[in-house]
Amino acid sequence: MYIAIAGNIGSGKTTLTEMLTERYGAKAYLENIDNPYLGDFYEDMHRWSFNLQARFLASRIEQTMAMLAENTDLHIIQDRTIYEDAHIFAGNLHEMGLMSTRDIETYMQIFRLVTNLVQKPDLLIYLKASVPTLVKQIHKRGRDYEMNIDVAYLERLNKKYNQWIEELYEGRVLVVEKDTEDFVADPAVFERICAEVDRLDVQKKLF
Repeated sequence: MYIAIAGNIGSGKTTLTEMLTERYGAKAYLENIDNPYLGDFYEDMHRWSFNLQARFLASRIEQTMAMLAENTDLHIIQDRTIYEDAHIFAGNLHEMGLMSTRDIETYMQIFRLVTNLVQKPDLLIYLKASVPTLVKQIHKRGRDYEMNIDVAYLERLNKKYNQWIEELYEGRVLVVEKDTEDFVADPAVFERICAEVDRLDVQKKLF
């Protein structure tokens, strides 16, 4: 079963991926944050936006194709999806005037070609968090290149995420309200997530 974890920067995607991987003996595919354009991007978003997103898209394409090509009976847990790169991050940069129309059209052309060839997740878990919650987690984990992220930028991403989940994404979604549902501190929240995974797993085996 293919499970994907979606959410804004600092929402807890990697933590939940690790917890589910341990719970189910699953195979995890973590977000590759090794992007040589990240530091430059946070210093000058307009100059480096297309380079950053093209590199992330290439990495996500490579990971997703390899992941789905594997013949395994294990659950697959993916930290961030290929859809977020396009609908959230690239789309937001274009709306902010930080990516040209020419660049976004080129980017989306590649994205559409690829996503027509890959399977959607059986379950998408969306970690929905307010900006204060995101900022608190970003500061807690202490990545240097994230320390100066603009709060307004996080707010715009949140709006894009909510629009994507509510209006665009076609698939099964479980929403976790991170402001009040802490799956690390509260075992009951994690068990609720696992119950949904178990329910879907049973359905897949029956049909």
